[in-house]
Amino acid sequence: MVPLAALIKEEARSEKLEKPLLRYGCASQSKKGEDFFLMKTDCVRASGNPSSTFAVFAVLDGHNGNAAAIYTRDNLLNHVLSAVPRGLSRDEWLHALPRALVAGFVKTDKEFQTKGQTSGTTVTFVIIDGWTVTVASVGDSRCILDSQGGIVSLLTVDHRLEENVEERERVTASGGEVGRLSIVGGAEIGPLRCWPGGLCLSRSIGDIDVGEFIVPIPYVKQVKLSSAGGRLIIASDGIWDALSSESAAKSCQGLPAELAARQVVKEALRTRGLKDDTTCIVVDIIPPDRSVKPPQLPPKKMNKFKSFILGKKSKEPANKLAKKLSSVGTVEELFEEGSAMLAERLGNDSSGGATTSGLFTCAICQVDLAPSEGVSVHAGSIFSTSSKPWEGPFLCSDCRDKKDAMEGKRPSGVKVL
Repeated sequence: MVPLAALIKEEARSEKLEKPLLRYGCASQSKKGEDFFLMKTDCVRASGNPSSTFAVFAVLDGHNGNAAAIYTRDNLLNHVLSAVPRGLSRDEWLHALPRALVAGFVKTDKEFQTKGQTSGTTVTFVIIDGWTVTVASVGDSRCILDSQGGIVSLLTVDHRLEENVEERERVTASGGEVGRLSIVGGAEIGPLRCWPGGLCLSRSIGDIDVGEFIVPIPYVKQVKLSSAGGRLIIASDGIWDALSSESAAKSCQGLPAELAARQVVKEALRTRGLKDDTTCIVVDIIPPDRSVKPPQLPPKKMNKFKSFILGKKSKEPANKLAKKLSSVGTVEELFEEGSAMLAERLGNDSSGGATTSGLFTCAICQVDLAPSEGVSVHAGSIFSTSSKPWEGPFLCSDCRDKKDAMEGKRPSGVKVL
């Protein structure tokens, strides 16, 4: 008979051995001082359990000042983790991450807006737990995956009004006005922007002066790599305005992560010059029994996968792209959702959202609610009589106001902080 403690110890040791190694580096060039990043590799799912470690990497590109980017860098991770239920197994924890990321992004936005500052920020937020990579993003910072099979794929969607028809339709349906900058004589110049404010993005954190239809609800994608590993390139638009996804990956192949990040920045500056803040993080996810072996160029016969470089910008339906990604054999898609509707992103809570104390919890800000205080996320507008208070998850009144404002349901004149 093997003692139970020994079995647990051996299981933990096996899990640790099977985890990939992470090698990472960051490089940047500043133009306006509004790009920020986060690299944290010592996070834990369960306190006191070293085998439960995971890593977080993020790039934040601020605009109209750096306050939103700094606040998000310092607070978003804690808000995401506070939205994950306690006592989950690793698989349950990974399954809960997409919903927790949505809650964390919205809570961060809601709290920052109470400070009365008008800056905003893009966010590309990456969580790596073993071979599973979960990416949440708003704005036009981007994360790409260069797999060991040589396939470059997008793990984010750009929320630029110029290029994203669905987002333009959502913004106008929610009460925003989309158009170009008009100059003397009536001529229109530059990219499509949302008015008031003139922001060319449809999703961000902050931007209280633009309108609540610029939402902080992230596109989330979760994939599982094969034991061959792969390379992530996470960067601000200072990179992507100069380089395609494939060009960025190709420019740094064969280099270790730290040198690779520098090379990507160098190539972007060579191509376009320093016209914007430029930040790049490279993360190599490496099998534990192999030395660093950066992804290799794909053979020409695999050019049929080139549409992956553009991700959601491709004319092909998203489900076909997902099937292609799965067919590569090195990446398994676990989750993908980009809806801007909070009810769709928070799902259903058959437990009613009650805690062990008998109280209910707001699905966004995690405050305790008495049963009579919460409003179902699936109910209609706060001005509707269709509310069904027994259907969770629940929102506090402030988060309910926030939801209605983001969906254009809040009547004009009602101020939401």
